[in-house]
Amino acid sequence: MILVVNFGGQYAHLITRRIRDLRVYAEILPYTKITLKMVREIRPDAIILSGGPSSVYELQAPKIGKWILSLGIPVLGICYGFQLIAAMMGGEVRRSKGEYGPTKVKILDRSGLFEGWDEEETVWMSHSDHVASPPQDVIVTAISENGYIAAFKHRSLPIYGVQFHPEVKHTYKGSILLDNFVKIAGSSRDWTENRMISLIKEYLKRELEECSSISSAVSGGVDSTVATFLVNQFAGDRLTSIFVNHGLLRKNEPEDVLNLLERTGINPIYIDASKEFLSALRGVKECEKKRKIIGELFVKVFSKSLKGRDFDCLVQGTLYPDVIESGGEIGADRIKSHHNVAGLPEWIKSKVKVIEPLRYLYKDEVRRLALHLGLSKEIVERHPFPGPGLAVRIIGEVTEEKLSIVREASAIVEKVLRKKGFYNKVWQAFASVGDDRWVGVKGDTRVDGYIVTVRIVESEDAMTADWYELPSDILEEISKRITSEIPQVTMVTYAITTKPPSTIEPC
Repeated sequence: MILVVNFGGQYAHLITRRIRDLRVYAEILPYTKITLKMVREIRPDAIILSGGPSSVYELQAPKIGKWILSLGIPVLGICYGFQLIAAMMGGEVRRSKGEYGPTKVKILDRSGLFEGWDEEETVWMSHSDHVASPPQDVIVTAISENGYIAAFKHRSLPIYGVQFHPEVKHTYKGSILLDNFVKIAGSSRDWTENRMISLIKEYLKRELEECSSISSAVSGGVDSTVATFLVNQFAGDRLTSIFVNHGLLRKNEPEDVLNLLERTGINPIYIDASKEFLSALRGVKECEKKRKIIGELFVKVFSKSLKGRDFDCLVQGTLYPDVIESGGEIGADRIKSHHNVAGLPEWIKSKVKVIEPLRYLYKDEVRRLALHLGLSKEIVERHPFPGPGLAVRIIGEVTEEKLSIVREASAIVEKVLRKKGFYNKVWQAFASVGDDRWVGVKGDTRVDGYIVTVRIVESEDAMTADWYELPSDILEEISKRITSEIPQVTMVTYAITTKPPSTIEPC
């Protein structure tokens, strides 16, 4: 296996995922938990030091012992990890004007890590510090278009560093570089669906041992369905599944979800709590507050639905992007509170044990598992949907009018994409609405209508995302249908901002 040390970088777990894509098992641990004794016990084939938001010369900057460089196994530093290696070996790191986004680099040594690269390549940079003076015992292997050191390797030890992010797909040959590192490490390529399931089952067997009554919240999405399906193999009659309709679901979703789950062998208790959620959200405009209210009320409704039966374990289909965006990793900044991570109220955290069998998997791995387990393609291919539902696609207060608009507009977006054969080509597609207005004319009458923004993105893991360049005739059809079928809408816009700097969901 390969060990990834997390220094709080937004892409830290993406490194792990890229290594797993190469069929090599990778684990990630925060820098605060890494010790020499632990590493000797784990005996990884190699170690990767992730990026992070800090500067190595800051007093409280995350550090790791210099012993990491004398283990005799390959070590690769990425971005902050690259600068940290340079500083530990006597190099100098300074503040610079920085490099962000696509950047050209000149490869000076095309062996080792850069085997298979051309003399000039485009990589993804995201740094404000740079290695001003390299350590004495390294060879500079790449220079950026701005003259900064972009990579180096040690003259005699298997120690490497790159300033750019090979784990991000915008570094076009990043996977080749990581594959070269795997070859250098000599790792076995045995990370398969069977091994994933084996590890999850080991986790569940251990974690469920003391659970007397287990509850699972299912939404019909691939994450909660796979999590519940796997737990059910161990829990038997100890497991009670519940589907809560919080009134913030997509068009016809309650009926569709119940049918899908029934075909999968999951028969949840159905709770319609639409009125309770809409009442609780009345007058609330701030995004984080909406997420917190929904998370708290969800657990209350969920608990009440068990009709007084106590449960000591709660199953959730949490994935890693949820964890990292909720600031669940040491050193990571909180971007959003997800209802199934940071959105859980303290009273439930102290009362029950949360079981998250998919916590360190990415969406594509879960989808592969679902197909491997024999679940239907309808479940596997459904677009991701946020736990707080359409509430986070409404900017400002959640009103019945705006809820109806965003529900109908999103349904139109999905219908057109399915009809034109684009639904399965994109990661997510939906509409959002806020309080902004645009004057329009309908039937020769002046209308003060809403602005609907359509968001369609392509992604591999939700950690980064690109807006999808949909053909203009399809965009035109979506716009015409929304403005003609939804009387309150007079303008349709298309979101063309990537993640980062934007997030996928507007709220």
